[in-house]
Amino acid sequence: MATLTLRNIAKHFHGQTIIPGLDLTIHHGEFIALVGPSGCGKSTLLRMIAGLEGIDGGELILDGEVINDLSPQERNMAMVFQNYALYPHMTVAENLGFSLKMQGVAKIKIDQQVRQAADTLGLTPLLARKPAQLSGGQRQRVAMGRAILRHPRLFLFDEPLSNLDAKLRVELRTEIKALHQRLNTTMIYVTHDQIEAMTMADRIVVLREGHIEQVGTPLELFDRPANAFVASFIGSPSMNLFTGRLAKPGVVITDDGVALPVAQTPDHALGQRVLYGVRPQHFLLASAGDINAQVKVVEPTGSETQIVLSMGTQQVTTLFHQRVAAEPGTMLNVLPDARHAHLFDAESGARLN
Repeated sequence: MATLTLRNIAKHFHGQTIIPGLDLTIHHGEFIALVGPSGCGKSTLLRMIAGLEGIDGGELILDGEVINDLSPQERNMAMVFQNYALYPHMTVAENLGFSLKMQGVAKIKIDQQVRQAADTLGLTPLLARKPAQLSGGQRQRVAMGRAILRHPRLFLFDEPLSNLDAKLRVELRTEIKALHQRLNTTMIYVTHDQIEAMTMADRIVVLREGHIEQVGTPLELFDRPANAFVASFIGSPSMNLFTGRLAKPGVVITDDGVALPVAQTPDHALGQRVLYGVRPQHFLLASAGDINAQVKVVEPTGSETQIVLSMGTQQVTTLFHQRVAAEPGTMLNVLPDARHAHLFDAESGARLN
């Protein structure tokens, strides 16, 4: 079992509060992704869990035991870093088996476990090579294999794919997810890439300035973001947000005078300043009489067409799951799907519908 509870965890640097007091429970076997913009505290939080950073307040509880004062070795967690952290003078086999050797495991057992891990991660042909002879993806596989062989209570990943090219990131993303399913071990994964978080995690924790903005499954955060920050952070391309006023039930009038439909409008918000949110894929191609927008950029991908439009003074991104014949400078009639429109308070950003 490996259930981790963070109870009012705090961190300060040189008198500045980085994490003011954070509460979170991570259940055994969960894959949790910590996401947020640079400087939000996600890597600091991971290092506090690992024991690489001290905890200035609150309790870190692993399976009922407070572990604030335990060393990284005593916590029995394995961390996979962005820069691989391999021993350059050792072969792949030696890197994989190093932690077992330090534990005094017999050589025959080390060799057996190293070969099992290498076979799982496709490293068998590379066991005699040194890190300098490996590609970035191969080095990251070695780092993952070394973590597996420690048989840790938790796996911690600190942006492990950020140094890889796009194709390798997709491949290793799939491998890490498959690894989690095989091992059924608790994993905490820090990333600035919300696509990684959406495709891999059981739950996502969205952080901003050391605070948790929302915790939920990927689809919960995508379909019902708790506030405008989460709405704009989760989803790619990001959600379009319009400032306006809820003029009457079902209609928001933007500051540019554009009428936008929304299916659910709470009575208490009538007349209120709001942020109207709609995701790029929730625009419909419409007939004359609806919103007439000028085409700025067309980006066809084959199966989809992404079109950037000028709507009043605002630039809007739309995404259609079809090929759309549009040219820059021409006009296109579009309409947001009212069923998928989001309303947020213009000042606090809190969700209204």
